[in-house]
Amino acid sequence: MKEPATNDQEAPEKPQRRRRRDPEGHRAAILEAARHTFAERGYARTTLREIARRADVTHGLITRQFTSKERLFLAAVPGNRDLERVAAGDPATLPDRISHAFVQRMETDATNDPLVTLVRSAASDERAAAHLLVAMQEHSATVYRSVLSPNAPATPGDDLDTRVALVGSHLIGVAFSRYIARTEPLASMPPGRLTEHLTRTLRCILFD
Repeated sequence: MKEPATNDQEAPEKPQRRRRRDPEGHRAAILEAARHTFAERGYARTTLREIARRADVTHGLITRQFTSKERLFLAAVPGNRDLERVAAGDPATLPDRISHAFVQRMETDATNDPLVTLVRSAASDERAAAHLLVAMQEHSATVYRSVLSPNAPATPGDDLDTRVALVGSHLIGVAFSRYIARTEPLASMPPGRLTEHLTRTLRCILFD
């Protein structure tokens, strides 16, 4: 008499369908987790694995979308992520837009500003700060070039990248003097007056 079929002989069950992918939702969750983690732990002490845990995504997904911690920081933290909006417009008035946006941003929330984060990171982890500075300079150079020289690719002897680096260095110095060390005369200077000084010096760096 033929024995009945065992469970091992039954047709295998169909595999469960994978969860529907939601790249935009994942990106938003990563950025939100990154903002909170950077604010709580600082740039140097923050890891992508911690951000992935908070966002409930994999570490690999973060690296695929943002490539590095530096790039994620620039995308998540106000300042650099708004650079395209600030820079867009008449090239002749770019220094005005940069200085106004910088002063307004710093007066509103200097503690979480990327330039302040950069300066403070340098005190605890010079290597991490150096990587972040390079990423910030590359991002700024790309954005400013799109405004100042949109149809001309970089060529040997082109000093635009140098001028952009000098703009960043100047803003870092002001951020340190006014918002971290709080030294005079910058510490007590009215915001409007500071904006005027910055506009003039940035115009010299970029155009003169």
